[in-house]
Amino acid sequence: MPKLLSNKNNLQVLFEDNHIVIVNKRAGDIVQGDKTGDEPLSDVVKLYIKDKYNKSGNVFLGVVHRLDRPTTGIVVFARTSKALTRLNKMFANKEVTKTYWAVVQTNPEKSKDTLTHWLRKNPKNNKSTAFIKETTNSKKAILHYTLKQSLDNYHLLEVNLETGRHHQIRCQLANIGCVIKGDLKYGAKRSNKDASIHLHARQIQFTHPVSQENINITAPTPDDTIWKACS
Repeated sequence: MPKLLSNKNNLQVLFEDNHIVIVNKRAGDIVQGDKTGDEPLSDVVKLYIKDKYNKSGNVFLGVVHRLDRPTTGIVVFARTSKALTRLNKMFANKEVTKTYWAVVQTNPEKSKDTLTHWLRKNPKNNKSTAFIKETTNSKKAILHYTLKQSLDNYHLLEVNLETGRHHQIRCQLANIGCVIKGDLKYGAKRSNKDASIHLHARQIQFTHPVSQENINITAPTPDDTIWKACS
């Protein structure tokens, strides 16, 4: 049976205007419909807009980018075709700055570093493998991380992506021995109770595609003990 999100009242909207809407995704939500048949976040946002603005007929909503299902944080949707076209171009041209927080189990050797790998996706197990050198069907992946805080058993890294590859942060950090908490797919010893992983799309900055104003949004972290200790 398809999993339905509770209701639109659980939707945490961080920003909205006539052209875009930005929400804070929960762990377990899928951004766009897939073969599971579970209700996607895009449909919940459509319902929210339809109800709030009393719109009749179909509501336009463009999916600009995605987050992995167990990941939390910022997702941007376009409310107009004009905004969708321009946002797609901005993301492709790397005119959008995205910052992630990752809680890892091992303290990295360097407190600040740039990681460069070539990632190859395996569609059969929906997993990426990192290589030091370019190999068949691989794509170059670059990220920058900084150690922000160390707790008793975990460490908070702030991550900025230079490229956007499949499972990039999860795969690259695991490759240097810094597995994200709860991420069984990439080597975590234990799962999180809610099937989440401790990877959070924390902040996004870009120029509004229509008004040209500066948009700078920060998403609150999930309500759990470790995230609270990091925030």
